[in-house]
Amino acid sequence: MITRTTSHNSMRQAQRNLQASMQQLNKLQEQAMSHKAVNRPSDDPAATADSLKIRADQRAVEQYSRNADNGNGWLTTIDSALSITNSLLNRVRDLTVQGANDGALSQTAKDALAKELDGLGDELLAQANSSYLGRNVFAGTTGAGVAFTGNATVGFTHTGVPDSTVQRRIGPDSTVRVDIDGAAVFGSADPVTGTDDSVFALVAKIASELRGTNPGGPVNVGANLTALDARMKTIAGQQAQVGARQNQIERAESLLAEQKGSLEAQRAGAEDIDLPQVILDLKTQEVTYQSALAVTARVLQPTLMDFLR
Repeated sequence: MITRTTSHNSMRQAQRNLQASMQQLNKLQEQAMSHKAVNRPSDDPAATADSLKIRADQRAVEQYSRNADNGNGWLTTIDSALSITNSLLNRVRDLTVQGANDGALSQTAKDALAKELDGLGDELLAQANSSYLGRNVFAGTTGAGVAFTGNATVGFTHTGVPDSTVQRRIGPDSTVRVDIDGAAVFGSADPVTGTDDSVFALVAKIASELRGTNPGGPVNVGANLTALDARMKTIAGQQAQVGARQNQIERAESLLAEQKGSLEAQRAGAEDIDLPQVILDLKTQEVTYQSALAVTARVLQPTLMDFLR
């Protein structure tokens, strides 16, 4: 069967061709203005799905990076507090060794040493109550404003919740602890037994012994050196753990930075255009469209039948 080609069919076909050419021209113009290969899901559903997946991965990596940065801030604050604490305890130890020379020191000299120890005890308590962005780094998940409360009379109590930890997720399957148990570092009063093994109570005890006001009577403060050394050893061990966690976070930050670059390259490949190529295609399409208009206008000349209808 031979299909008869009428002027009406020719006009319909020419119209479809012109519309297709115009759509392609509009698409290239839109890409040139937005610099995006896909401006709506219907442009390329597969590319849209890839783009959404890549952007979801980018958001996850950004969150992991923020977590790592926050965790690094916590650990840096802890490391600084522990370094200062260690320095303060070294000074406490020096004063204790000096004060142990009973025969060489007058009571006035011992009182002066005790006065300095009082100040060191206050500084130690301030370091134990260090905070980062309003959260105490030695109090775990507690909402208390400070990690330690109390004084030498009632004891120094740790306000943190036992076995609670502050974690930061730095990868899909990786978390790191960013706090330190204050009771493990500085010691704490036991409300059940009434004993206080905190470093603050120890410093207060040494000062009291130097003044001669210790309830047990005059003693040589040198006996406290063992307890001081044990506390300093504990702090050094905790500081080593902080260093290991910081190394873990720094490795994660390096990996996350690489992932950011890789994902951005993938996103650009899925969404962005080659602008010089699109501009060239746009100019070519404009010429093609103008040519099609001119040719169609010449081919589809009006006939007498067009006027008679």
